[in-house]
Amino acid sequence: MRTIIEPFRIKMTEPIKIISKEERIEKLKKAHYNVFLLDAIDCTIDLLTDSGTGAMSAQQWAAIMIGDESYAGSQSWKKFEATIKKITAIKHIFPTHQGRAAEGLLAMSRLKAGDMIPNNSHFDTTRANIEFAGATAVNLLCEEGRDPSIEAPFKGNMDIEKLTSFIQTHGAENIPFAMLTITNNTGGGQPVSLANIRAVKTVLSQYNIPLVLDACRFAENAYFISKREKGYQDKSLLEIAQEIFSLADAATMSLKKDGLANIGGFFICNNDEWAEDFKNLLILREGFPTYGGLAGRDLEAISVGLMEALDMDYQTYRHATVDYLTQKLDMKGIPVIKPSGGHAVFIDAKTFMPHIPPLAYPGIALINALYIEGGIRAVELGTVMFGHFDDKGKEQPSELELVRLAFPRRVYTQSHFDYIIEVVEKVWEERHTYSGLNITKQPQMLRHFSCHFENNT
Repeated sequence: MRTIIEPFRIKMTEPIKIISKEERIEKLKKAHYNVFLLDAIDCTIDLLTDSGTGAMSAQQWAAIMIGDESYAGSQSWKKFEATIKKITAIKHIFPTHQGRAAEGLLAMSRLKAGDMIPNNSHFDTTRANIEFAGATAVNLLCEEGRDPSIEAPFKGNMDIEKLTSFIQTHGAENIPFAMLTITNNTGGGQPVSLANIRAVKTVLSQYNIPLVLDACRFAENAYFISKREKGYQDKSLLEIAQEIFSLADAATMSLKKDGLANIGGFFICNNDEWAEDFKNLLILREGFPTYGGLAGRDLEAISVGLMEALDMDYQTYRHATVDYLTQKLDMKGIPVIKPSGGHAVFIDAKTFMPHIPPLAYPGIALINALYIEGGIRAVELGTVMFGHFDDKGKEQPSELELVRLAFPRRVYTQSHFDYIIEVVEKVWEERHTYSGLNITKQPQMLRHFSCHFENNT
C-alpha cells in the first residue's frame, strides 16, 4: 500500500490544552521570548526535542513492573548489560542518568587543557563538556553537509581529508580521541555511512587515536544505511548496528533517543584503563556502576526500547512521518534541509528570514513566530546555540541557521503534522512582518537554555 501506517494502536490519550494567540503572545513575553522557559502545558504541539519525550510501548510498561531495585548487581542491570552487549559487543558498559552525564565523565577522565577533539559535528552538550575540561571541540563535516540545499545520501559524513590534515597539523599526541555523531543532529539529522565510519577508523588507527561514537540515534542511522548504502539492503538493522559498533573503541549515548525511554544514558568502551577511570568518577557522581543513576525500572524499559528501535517497521513509519512533513513544506517553497533527517525536520532560518541578520538571530525569530501563530514549540540550532566569541570578545555567527522540529517518538499523528504544515505556511507568508532579537541576559555556557531576549524593533 502507498499509505504507511503507524505500526501500533493508541491505548491511552493525553489532552492537549489549546490557548489563544493573545495568550501565547503574553506567555512568550513572560518567558523572555525563550521557548525553553515556557510551560509545556501552554504548547499545543511540542517539538522542542525528541529526547525523552516519546511514548513507551506496552512491552516497556510491562517491563517497568518487574524492575529490580537492588542497589548492586540487580537482574534489571543484567538485562540492560546483555542487551547492549548484543548490539555493540563492547567490553565495558556503564549506565548513566542521561547522555550528557556520560559525556561529562568521559571529558573529566580523559581530557586536559589544550587537547583537541575532532568530530563530524559536536552537539551542544558534547561541545560544552569538552570545552569545560579546557579542550577544543572541532567540527570537520563534509562539504555536502554544509549546504542545506544539496541533496546527498550521507550529509553527516566526516571529511576524511580534513581529518588527516587536522591530525598532521595538531599532532596525534594532542588528540586523545576523535568522535562521530550518528546521526549528525547539528547538521540536520543527517546520517553517516558505514564506509565513512570505516574510513575515519582507518585514519585514526594510523595515529593510534581511539574512535568514540555519539550513538544517540544509532538505530536511525542504521536505517539510512539499509536504504542508501550499497550492500546493506538485505541486512537487519541489528546486523548493521553491530557492524557500526565493531569499528568503535567507545561510545556515549543518550538513551532518551533510540533507547525509546524517558531517561537514561550509557558510556561503553573496550579499554580497561578508560573503564577504571570512568567507573571511579561514576561512583562519585552518578551512583554504583550497575545502576549509574537509574532505577531498575528504567533499566528494564531501556532494554526493551533498544530492541524496539531496531525494528524495521518502527523505523519505516518514523522516517515516513519525517519525509511527509519535509516534502509538504518543500512543495510550498519553504526552505528545508534535504534529504529528510532521521528525527526532525530542519528549516533553513537564514533563507526563511533573509531580512534578519545572523546576529539578530533569525532562528529565534522563527521559533517565536511558530509559537505565536500555532502554539508550536521548536528549537533553534543556529547562532544562539552554536555561535561563539572570538579572542576579542566579538560574537561570531554559526555557519548554519536552522530551526529543528523534532518528532517525539510515537506521540503525534498525521493530523498533527497537517496542522504543523498550516502553521509553518502561515508564518512563511507573513515572514517579513517578524523582526530580529537582542540578548539581554545569558550564561557563559549553553546559553540557549536560559538566556533572555527582547525584540529589537
